[in-house]
Amino acid sequence: MGFASLPRLQGLFAVYKPPGLKWKHLRDTVELQLLKGLNSGKPPTPEQRVRFLLGPEEGSEEKELTLTATSVPSLTNHPLVCGPAFTHFKVGVGHRLDAQASGVLVLAVGRGCRLLTDMYNAHLTKDYTVRGLLGKATDDFCEDGRLVEKTTYDHVTREKLDRILAVIQGSHQKALVMYSNLDLKTQEAYEMAVRGLIRPMNKSPMLITGIRCLHFAPPEFLIEVRCMHETQKELRKLVHEIGLELKTTAVCSQVRRTRDGIFTLDSALLRTQWDLHSIQDAIQTAAPWVAAELEKSLSPGLDTKQLPSPGWSWDSQVPSSALGLERDARQ
Repeated sequence: MGFASLPRLQGLFAVYKPPGLKWKHLRDTVELQLLKGLNSGKPPTPEQRVRFLLGPEEGSEEKELTLTATSVPSLTNHPLVCGPAFTHFKVGVGHRLDAQASGVLVLAVGRGCRLLTDMYNAHLTKDYTVRGLLGKATDDFCEDGRLVEKTTYDHVTREKLDRILAVIQGSHQKALVMYSNLDLKTQEAYEMAVRGLIRPMNKSPMLITGIRCLHFAPPEFLIEVRCMHETQKELRKLVHEIGLELKTTAVCSQVRRTRDGIFTLDSALLRTQWDLHSIQDAIQTAAPWVAAELEKSLSPGLDTKQLPSPGWSWDSQVPSSALGLERDARQ
């Protein structure tokens, strides 16, 4: 049985990656579960072949041996002879999550691997919830990193935090326009802005299209970030920079991706659902939404059938300061 004979297993789906699990281990686990499901089906009925067997003639008292044509099963395709039907199953990975982060991770099977390139070219945004902790700084911006500094944070208020977030969003919106290479005076740029389709044309630093505070209870605060071209390390560094702007320090205690393009937490399969039937259903459910989103986001002149095969490194581009983008946009 060839892979092309599995039309229901061609496309994109999302899983929920828990913290502490590497994306490579998750991908290998899903691949093994798919192989297990594909090879657990009932083997086909063996073909029959004619064989001439030597033996005494039926109904005869004489001991003379004769050749008798007999139909016997052919075992050349039996799993115990040729092995399982599927021994390797390629699963592609979209925008990666590092070991400490959690949330929505998009995977691809079969022809769905081509769609990962389409998603890259569409520059779809992703949503994160990022939890920060005021009052200390570490060498890697994480809560469990090596402690570098401890500071007071009694002067920090929700209003001050909201002002800093507004400055960050404004600077990144200017940078987004700059990297989109659009003339804002044209009708095309206006229509794209109305539809929310302004995207960078090429590689760019992390760009934030929206950021807000969801919860503030010092020393903890929780922000929601909508961005593109990010890494989880840059999001942790963002928390550090927010702390500096608030005249204190801050570390990141949690990074959780809640949306990647059209895929949300509601559509992400939990660990108990990483099986053949659940993945098939998830692919079929997501297929029309994926097609509609890519058709809307990709430029009309782009022939997605001729896009290069996926070989992208999904690691983010060169890190940059979140607040430094404001200076870049003014140049």
